[in-house]
Amino acid sequence: MIKNVLISISSKEENRGSVEFQILSFTNKIWRLTSHLELHKKDYLSQRGLRKILGKRQRLLAYLSKKNRVHYKELIGQLNIRETKIR
Repeated sequence: MIKNVLISISSKEENRGSVEFQILSFTNKIWRLTSHLELHKKDYLSQRGLRKILGKRQRLLAYLSKKNRVHYKELIGQLNIRETKIR
């Protein structure tokens, strides 16, 4: 059900280099890796990859929150992810 929503959002998005689309693709990768790690708990390379993708998504979310707060709030609401902490 979640994948169908994400696919419909991504098909509307024409600019695949936009920050919103990159966050969307990273979120898809995070969900896939999370489900993989539930089955393979000792796959440490996948854990490292997950941490790297989480950091990239966090940096992109911070950038989007600075540049366009409205799009940031909409995207967080659509993807059901928590708001980033302000440093």
